[in-house]
Amino acid sequence: MRLAGRWLLGALLGWVTGTAPVLGQADPDRSPATFSNPLPVEANGTSVDSCADPSVIEELGQDAGWVMYCTTDPLSGEDRDATGDLRFRLLPMFQSDDLVGWTYRGDAFDRDAETDTPAPPAWAAPSALLWAPEAEVIGDRYYLLFGVTDVIEQAGGEPGCATDGAIGYAVSDSPFGPWEPSSEPLVEPRRSAPGCDFLWTYDPEVIATPDGRHFLYYGSYHGGIEVRELAVAPDGVLNADPATARPVAIPNRYEGAEVIHHDDAYWLFVSASNCCNGPQTGYSVFVGRATSPTGPFLDRDGASLLDARVGGTPVLTQNGNGWVGPGHNTVLQDRAGQWWTLYHAIEEADPYFAGEVGFTRRPVLLDRLDWVEGWPVVIGGPSTEPRPAPVVQAGQAGAKEAQVDRAGGPPGGARIAGVLDEFNGPALASGWAWVRESPEEEIGLEGGSLGLGTTDTDLYGDRDDAPLLLREAPAGDYVLETRVALDVPADGCCHNYVQAGLVVRGDDDNYLKLVVVSIWETRQTEFAREMAPVPEGFPHYGSSVAGPPGGEWTWLRLAVSRIGEGESYTAYTSRDGERWVQGSTWTHDLGPEAQIGLASMGGPGDFMARFDYLRVLDVDG
Repeated sequence: MRLAGRWLLGALLGWVTGTAPVLGQADPDRSPATFSNPLPVEANGTSVDSCADPSVIEELGQDAGWVMYCTTDPLSGEDRDATGDLRFRLLPMFQSDDLVGWTYRGDAFDRDAETDTPAPPAWAAPSALLWAPEAEVIGDRYYLLFGVTDVIEQAGGEPGCATDGAIGYAVSDSPFGPWEPSSEPLVEPRRSAPGCDFLWTYDPEVIATPDGRHFLYYGSYHGGIEVRELAVAPDGVLNADPATARPVAIPNRYEGAEVIHHDDAYWLFVSASNCCNGPQTGYSVFVGRATSPTGPFLDRDGASLLDARVGGTPVLTQNGNGWVGPGHNTVLQDRAGQWWTLYHAIEEADPYFAGEVGFTRRPVLLDRLDWVEGWPVVIGGPSTEPRPAPVVQAGQAGAKEAQVDRAGGPPGGARIAGVLDEFNGPALASGWAWVRESPEEEIGLEGGSLGLGTTDTDLYGDRDDAPLLLREAPAGDYVLETRVALDVPADGCCHNYVQAGLVVRGDDDNYLKLVVVSIWETRQTEFAREMAPVPEGFPHYGSSVAGPPGGEWTWLRLAVSRIGEGESYTAYTSRDGERWVQGSTWTHDLGPEAQIGLASMGGPGDFMARFDYLRVLDVDG
């Protein structure tokens, strides 16, 4: 991950049927028995390849279906105008009777046929795009909120800047429009500094509380996520008073807020890392819980999403099955009360719009959301095999909730299969070798730990000057573990990309690393992959994030499994060495000559990483 910096601008287990209360009415023919991802979405008989940032609402009425809105994108690589250019649809709309199959119902807004610029809202700049819609029913009206990437000067924009975004909305009596846009931004452009430095004002989200109040969430990496109270006038006009704004997520970690009320609590779902990095996308969904819609939102281990050591419990991460970057989700219940999430993800083998290498397409996927020990999770990550479909007809039985604890830790538990080095002696154990040896003054064995200074080097893209302390990798499947402390300040900016942790390396262009890292205001755990060679125009480097680092020490584990001619690598982190947070899975093909070891690197500053040990755990438990 290189947030706001280098990339700026199992199994579902036991579907046992049972009885459950059912809401609404529907035709029995509308209920498919199963579904498979990606969902079938079509327009005029052809497949729709992308539906990013989906938002779904249920239509009003007795025999209601569902409507899905997606961010501004082409429908496919074949969606082009008369000149052959891609046609960017301004918030395409889709309808479904079963939450599985979706049919295109037009775009929320039209473009000017002569200038190919957005028609509404009038305060959008000609170059503006409309992003990340949020649909809401308030009373008997439909509201469609969206981010506007660039606004005119009269609406608070800066001439010549394309980063002065704002939140707008439109109102209609129908979920398909016509939509009447607001006469001014609901959330104005927010300055961070003079010039074109504006906080990212995207990704609106609205929740109605049980007592009838409304709250609006918005924001992204640069500036973090905020919430304001949302007032709804009798004539339908919305107002979000800036004086009510409160931060709910620290800058440079999350975007794509989705909030629900469940079990007397508010749940903030957010997405982290790069959304749109083709096959190297490591986007994932996390969650925090609060007793108030304004927070603070805490993860399962009590870490706040506002902490510098930023909290967030993983809900949905990639699992190595060919789908990467699942995120920017919407959450809903079917008519049996079962929770589901729709989200976009990226097909690793076919990541781009046809004929447009570098332009990531994001199909829409659906998976069941279970509550395990009171916390939401998509068990096993994105699914591809057929699964029982959501309940959409009266009287249909729902599936019983799965009962699995996904947070127990990786294969191997705590049983040590081998000690590679406890760093207790006067010298390193045998078997270690340096790649680009660190300066002698940056290395030390003291007090039962190995100290490695963080030289101003890196292992990222074309920069391959970091010293690495490596040894031969075990044969077969294994779990690698270390405990690391990195003495960057506990909070504050900006010791960017100072990092320390585990490395599995084939060469400088083929490796994985799981590290504790400082990024702007945050301290995070990053799980990254670099690959070479790749097709022309494809990225080499991608990353995801896992659980929060500890107060002093952070435990890191990499579970490595051989799969065919390659390997899968799953990240785990812990703040106490007992409770583990499972992160994402990357696949790679480093081969039998791969090496494992430690890295301490990244960014200027005289910092020290201490490693307590390097161990291999028994994958058989």
